[in-house]
Amino acid sequence: MTDADQVRNSVVEEALGKLDLDTKTRLLAGQDMWSLPAVPEIGLKSLVMSDGPIGVRGVRWTADDPSIALPSPTALAAAWDPALARRAGRLLAQEARRKGVHVLLAPTVNLHRSPLGGRHFECYSEDPYLTGEVGAGYVNGVQDGGVGTTVKHFVGNDAETDRFTVDSVIAPRPLRELYLAPFEAIVANAHPWGIMTAYNQVNGTTMTEHRYLVNEVLRGEWGFDGCNVSDWMAARSTAGDIEGGMDVAMPGPQSVYGPALAEAVRAGEVPESAVDEAVRNVLRLAARVGILEGAPAAVTEAPAELDGQALARELAARGFVLVRNEAVSGRSAALPLDAATGTVALLGAAARDARVLGGGSATVFPERIVSPLDGLTAALPDGALTYHVGADPSEELVPAGKAFELRAVCRDASGAVIGEGSLPSGQVQWIGNDLPAGATYETMASIEVTGTFVPRESGEHAFGTRGLGAFTLAVGGRTLWEGVQEMGNEADPFEAFFGAPSERARLDLAEGEPVEVSLTFHVPDMTALPLKAIMFSLLHLGPRRDADELIAEAVAAARAADTAVVVVATTDRVESEGFDRKDLTLPGRQDDLVRAVAAANPNTVVVVNAGSPVELPWREEVAAVLLTWFPGQEGGAALADVLLGDAEPGGRLPTTWPARFADAPVTEVVPTDGRLEYREGLFIGYRAYERQGVRPGFPFGHGLGYTEWAYESLEVTATTARVRVTNTGTRPGREVVQVYLAPKADAFERPASWLAAFAGVEAGPGESVEAEIALPARAFEIWDEETGGWRRIGGSYEVRASHSHGDTRLTVTLDIS
Repeated sequence: MTDADQVRNSVVEEALGKLDLDTKTRLLAGQDMWSLPAVPEIGLKSLVMSDGPIGVRGVRWTADDPSIALPSPTALAAAWDPALARRAGRLLAQEARRKGVHVLLAPTVNLHRSPLGGRHFECYSEDPYLTGEVGAGYVNGVQDGGVGTTVKHFVGNDAETDRFTVDSVIAPRPLRELYLAPFEAIVANAHPWGIMTAYNQVNGTTMTEHRYLVNEVLRGEWGFDGCNVSDWMAARSTAGDIEGGMDVAMPGPQSVYGPALAEAVRAGEVPESAVDEAVRNVLRLAARVGILEGAPAAVTEAPAELDGQALARELAARGFVLVRNEAVSGRSAALPLDAATGTVALLGAAARDARVLGGGSATVFPERIVSPLDGLTAALPDGALTYHVGADPSEELVPAGKAFELRAVCRDASGAVIGEGSLPSGQVQWIGNDLPAGATYETMASIEVTGTFVPRESGEHAFGTRGLGAFTLAVGGRTLWEGVQEMGNEADPFEAFFGAPSERARLDLAEGEPVEVSLTFHVPDMTALPLKAIMFSLLHLGPRRDADELIAEAVAAARAADTAVVVVATTDRVESEGFDRKDLTLPGRQDDLVRAVAAANPNTVVVVNAGSPVELPWREEVAAVLLTWFPGQEGGAALADVLLGDAEPGGRLPTTWPARFADAPVTEVVPTDGRLEYREGLFIGYRAYERQGVRPGFPFGHGLGYTEWAYESLEVTATTARVRVTNTGTRPGREVVQVYLAPKADAFERPASWLAAFAGVEAGPGESVEAEIALPARAFEIWDEETGGWRRIGGSYEVRASHSHGDTRLTVTLDIS
């Protein structure tokens, strides 16, 4: 413990001693959606939290205060570089400080147990070691900047279906060796200031009340001394939560803590010592972030300022994974392209309207978004690029976006304007105090989403609504629909609140001719609601042209170009918080588009804009496949860098991509009678593929750069692997050296092999470099269910130095005791 730690602890104890019971319990409950109350009498300012795995939104759902949008966590993990994750974290701390945020509600370190997980874009990997390393880098970076983190969702929240109530049934070994392992590693290596407990149960106990996992494991065994905050609306039991080790119940103002907790103490149902311990944790967090008077902040001088746009661009390129790159037209490989000598046909709706981030609470609103069309237009010579839609992944109406300029205008019952603000899209999502200045739930009678739409295409445009309640829709000054949208059969509460997308009217509009649009929502009485919120959307869908005609146009353009670049994508109705996927197919006619284009032009490059695995049934028919995940606001610029060879695609797969959904070894995400049983035990991801003898589409750890690497030598001790590699290509590059362990004879049920460690190395053409890679002791251990502790397993291991899990380059036998 440092001197500063001792001072902080002394100030915390002194402050705690000055608080009465009511103040203490009030401090453990959100005062609103995003903050805890200030307590001026002890010099405590209000502690502010914000969503933000990929950016810091702040406390309002608005574009008026834009946020840097970094690539998705899967993209960050694909870089296999904890130091890069640390830089990303430092940038997010910089953003948090700018927005007055003290604690970032991130990172998400749940595992990719099944490829169907709807929120996997927000998680890192199927592998616990990789997840823990990248997560620790991220946490260290954020906290380098004096901003707290809440590592989430502790634990077993590995799917979205029935996430509020599901009981994740996990045996002790996989619970310890897989699902708890990233949390344990981050506590050990990054000392996070916060943890967020999940909605779900684990083995019959709700996580916010899980005394064993929170008090005994997290705090007792691992020594976590931070603040444990509930997921939003996860807290359900006053006594159960406080005795289960949950410090803060969010959000407020109505909560199971606050007055309810004070009453429970006075009734003898809860010991005040439990309240004191929770308050102590909150005050320690406040001290660390510098808002408790007299206590030195953990960081007194912020790191050097980072260029957000530049780092977002670098992160995107570093996370892009080139999974296929075949020889074409006399060239050794399809990529990189030569910008000076060829023409490019860019195809796909997602090339123009890129999906740069995933749906749900991770959403932020960047100041700008560079699409693939934007990036390649800027990078290629005039006349070298043509663009065609080819196929649109979405056949549903979506929130009004590009080509719309919108504002939200709040009015009272008399029609007077009481507040207004800009909207990043046609979606209104105001929760708690997240309202335009001047507006209140009590005084608002209506909210009008209004502005201008400039059609990008002539034809019949569809307009609609999403949300529950009464609406009036007008376009061009003419009312097209008035009515009420009722609740459907949505299972997830957030989905239910949003309602289903509904088409309301169609209208013929001309390209380039502005038209006024208006959607008025009539605000209901929300007096009785424990959490006040307004969620609705103005929806739009452009002219629906014949799909075969669109593909034919794309094929003609591809045939006339030297290279065809097809961008395919998922939508927010496929990958989002709140629901899991049903399959791994790309929506719409995108597969048909790729096949048709590839048949017309053998030099076809496919860019996959998806946050997690999708089926690529045409992968052997195209010259190159580049996975860009959700690449953040600078994704199009990074794509141009990589396609044209100004940057190397630096990524390796953080999760296995199945050749087809039927091959995926773990697919169950829907509970049976409220229970989701992790019957597969230790065997998820590459461990399961290897056990079942199934060859995936692309193996864990796979990724091609723009150079080649020869693995020269491997030397191993019980604690270190030394791997010498040589860049045998013509360009400088970066290789991720992956070390796997495979027991030669095993008396225990273990995977055939597993990732033990990794390191990135860089070298120029012809240069050699040696990676010295520490082998963690835990890599040789299992959780012994009989003794309830870790057990080292001696014997002979094959140590593999690999380019990927499916590409072992060197092996050495290691005997350990």
